[in-house]
Amino acid sequence: MGSSEQSSETFGYSPAAIESKWQAYWAEHKTFKTPNPGDPGFDSDKPKYYVLDMFPYPSGAGLHVGHPLGYTATDVVARYKRMQGFNVLHPMGYDSFGLPAEQYAIQTGVHPAITTRKNIKNMRRQLKMFGFSYDWDRELATSEPDYYKFTQWIFTLMFNSWFDPRVQAAKPISELEKALADGTLGVTEALTVAMDAGNVAWGSLDDAQKRAVINGERLAFIDEVAVNWCPALGTVLANEEVTNEGRSERGDHPVYRRPLRQWMLRITKYADRLLTDLDLVSWPDATNLMQRNWIGRSVGGEVDFPIVTADEVDPASWLVQRQNGYPAKPEANVIRIYTTRPDTLFGATYMVLAPEHPLVEKITTAEQRHAVDAYVTEARHKSDLARTAESKEKTGVFTGAHAMNPVNGERIPVWVADYVLMGYGTGAIMAVPGGDTRDFEFAKQFDLDIIAVVDPTTEWAEKEARLPKGTLEEIRSAATAALKSSVERWKREGVDRSSHVTFAEKYLDEAGADDVLSSDDIRRMYVASPRVFAAPFTGEGEAIQSPAGETPLGDRGCSLNGLKTADAKNAILDWLEANGVGRRAVNYKLRDWIFSRQKYWGEPFPVLHSDDGATEALGLDALAVTLPEMEKFAPDPVADDDAETMPKPPLARAAEWMSVDRDGQSWTRDVNTMPQWAGSCWYYLRFLDPTNDARFCDEAAEKYWMPVDLYVGGAEHAVLHLLYARFWHKVLFDHGYVSTPEPFGKLVHQGMVQAFAYKDKTGRLLSNDVVEERDEGKYTHRETGESVTQIVAKMSKSLKNIVNPDEIIDEFGADTFRLYEMFMGPLEASKPWNTRDVPGLYKLLQRAWRLVVDEQTGALSARLVDGEPDVEQNRILHKTIKGVTEDIEQMKFNTAIARMFEFVNELTPREQRNRSVIERFVLLMGPFAPHVAEELWQRLGHAETLTYERWPAFDPALAKDDEVEIAVQVKGKVKARIMVSADADEKALEAAAMADEKIQSEIADKTVRKVIVVKGRLVNIVAT
Repeated sequence: MGSSEQSSETFGYSPAAIESKWQAYWAEHKTFKTPNPGDPGFDSDKPKYYVLDMFPYPSGAGLHVGHPLGYTATDVVARYKRMQGFNVLHPMGYDSFGLPAEQYAIQTGVHPAITTRKNIKNMRRQLKMFGFSYDWDRELATSEPDYYKFTQWIFTLMFNSWFDPRVQAAKPISELEKALADGTLGVTEALTVAMDAGNVAWGSLDDAQKRAVINGERLAFIDEVAVNWCPALGTVLANEEVTNEGRSERGDHPVYRRPLRQWMLRITKYADRLLTDLDLVSWPDATNLMQRNWIGRSVGGEVDFPIVTADEVDPASWLVQRQNGYPAKPEANVIRIYTTRPDTLFGATYMVLAPEHPLVEKITTAEQRHAVDAYVTEARHKSDLARTAESKEKTGVFTGAHAMNPVNGERIPVWVADYVLMGYGTGAIMAVPGGDTRDFEFAKQFDLDIIAVVDPTTEWAEKEARLPKGTLEEIRSAATAALKSSVERWKREGVDRSSHVTFAEKYLDEAGADDVLSSDDIRRMYVASPRVFAAPFTGEGEAIQSPAGETPLGDRGCSLNGLKTADAKNAILDWLEANGVGRRAVNYKLRDWIFSRQKYWGEPFPVLHSDDGATEALGLDALAVTLPEMEKFAPDPVADDDAETMPKPPLARAAEWMSVDRDGQSWTRDVNTMPQWAGSCWYYLRFLDPTNDARFCDEAAEKYWMPVDLYVGGAEHAVLHLLYARFWHKVLFDHGYVSTPEPFGKLVHQGMVQAFAYKDKTGRLLSNDVVEERDEGKYTHRETGESVTQIVAKMSKSLKNIVNPDEIIDEFGADTFRLYEMFMGPLEASKPWNTRDVPGLYKLLQRAWRLVVDEQTGALSARLVDGEPDVEQNRILHKTIKGVTEDIEQMKFNTAIARMFEFVNELTPREQRNRSVIERFVLLMGPFAPHVAEELWQRLGHAETLTYERWPAFDPALAKDDEVEIAVQVKGKVKARIMVSADADEKALEAAAMADEKIQSEIADKTVRKVIVVKGRLVNIVAT
């Protein structure tokens, strides 16, 4: 029964009255206000516990029932830790910048600041109605100037920092300038920093060249990079905001890949630390794996391939030119690639450039220009996911150019293909189709050479080798044609692979249609003609055909034949380094962070640009750089199909705001804004000291509270938010502004709360408002009468299956809502919301209420008695305390509530209930159902809130079961359940099971072969 149906029970449980009363009490008394070190009331003798939610985006729709799942869990923990004697920090705020608010402002003409504050007000109301124990004095919003002042300051810190590889940490850019000036560090001809004296004198550089050197090392820098440009939205989008079809997730508009000058953050410098420091935190294994895969560290080598025409480059001569060493940057006519398998260089039969690679324009021949330009244009319409999908048909165009393979001097064609991304490695690959699946598919499609340079293993030949689909006769027909071609080529080129030539010739002459190939036959066939197979051998083994016969390099060449993969890698890398054409290298999938957005509703960049190309960051005293007041927030209109027009951000129209005069010199503000991620990178630190105007947070507060002890949020943030926040934290750590290398100690992902949805016989999802339940468990379409199927799906406005928490709380109260959310299932699991199950939790609270209150009079129940509790009540209490305590520690909230059900079931029928037992049970309820627990605590005679009461302790001896139930199985099927002493050993358990009447009946005419005992759980009797 809901609270609206309680008029017949004058003194019954009334959540509406109780919850408004205690929410007002907590607000008036600032019950959850948490002092910092040095503040009045701070107790330094208590341990600290910082429990944090991933804060929400304040949308106009407010919260649905899925949002409070994690918030309720953290509130249970926060309240529990306070009662355990911890200083608890439990704050809440809003991630309030971003594209959704700007799009709404564009549609309505209402300033995003107005709608955002309105949404925050509504969300604050909702959060308070749940009774969450947040310290509301620490509330913040990332779009408020007093907050983003320090977001801008952290950006200037990065702008004025470089990553010193000698100490693997960020250092002030001024230290780099000093080291360059005094010669401690050097400059190369490519204007990059060298860790030694270098070959260019710092003093010989002009101002622009010096700026180029310094800017090339800043952690925050401007560069031209390929981005996802959406003309309709007028901004750059992250890969995660683009669909596989190459359209914007918001609005479904076309998205194009195009180069733009952007602010970037050099997160790649921290790749190794971001990897190794995962060992310092307690995070879900799946999240750690996702972070490791996103960073994608691999060890291999860089290799240079010079572009050649028919007579332009002599291989041996080019090696002589490279004797001066491997250059920091490749020459203008050289393709630099990264590979994890340098041992397969002899199998590189073509090269591929990403469509965005700068060399595509330069090397494409006149004959191929039209085809290449058309292909590059088409590639700009595809997302990275679509381009690299394994199921995608490979596409590409020959540029007309050739490169020289440096290990054998052979000329190989250079193609452009969209399965290579500019954002990974160097944007170019050497294609080894005999050892890579994508290259293999591409080579077969375009009839390019495929050479096996690693001898397949017998295991591969027996278990994994795949010949194309078709009859054996058809396969043999294809194989013989390919083998014949291979034999002729090998003989013509003088390749010394006599055993495979012999095999191929014998196969051509003698193989019958019904012959079965042995594993050795398959291996030799693969080496003879990989093209015959459906997929290549990509594993490790012994190097072969490396080189395949004579090469133009003569004595300067390298041979890997006969070497195992690991030895072959080392041998070729030694040769590459000795000849100046390659080097050992570590590569990452992680790319530097594109940090610019062409939109209004975001943090302005705290920098000024001068006409001569200089850029300066503003000091803290000049922050915050606030957004100008504007009536139009949309970027200048651009047609959906216009991929060429340069974006014009809204801030570019604020002419007066853009122009700055300093000491008679004209400067211009940056007209881009930061992405939404910026504010969420450090909010956990601002919560420590949110009103500090001089510093992002007080030093003593940071040292006391950090790191976050428990961080709870959705798994959708397992990579980017967490990776970005860790990166910012490490920069602050390097400069001494924070005291811990990692921000978040323990991380938990709550599951998704789903809702019932419906689909018709065609599989089409239906809006809930067109479905009705005519018979129990049977659903039909209201208009057509057709049967529909109930499924579980994500809550969605379009499906109209969103459940509003306001409605649930109006009927049943916030405590019931909290209990139901925690009782639905394990916190990490996704589960469907079912409003029909909510009353069961409401009834639990009604029954708990009756343990204390006489519903007829409103006085304390006459069944409450003082004195010492009897043995049975004491046992029930201590078992409950033990179970609830251990469950909260393990965040098993559903089982903790189940234990409360058991307690209430045990105590309800008793004529006498010990007061001290009931009081301690009320304390156990406090974290889960705080309003009713406070009310009952007060009615039991306590004047103060229970928030800081001591958590009940349990006696292990009293919490231990005297007896436990054991299942007894016969041949694996449960035939009886028996009660035995909790301390019973295996012999006693076996004896008790065999003595049971039901079991004796089951085995009466059988012979007991074996008895298996699992202590404390079951006995399994094997009898035949």
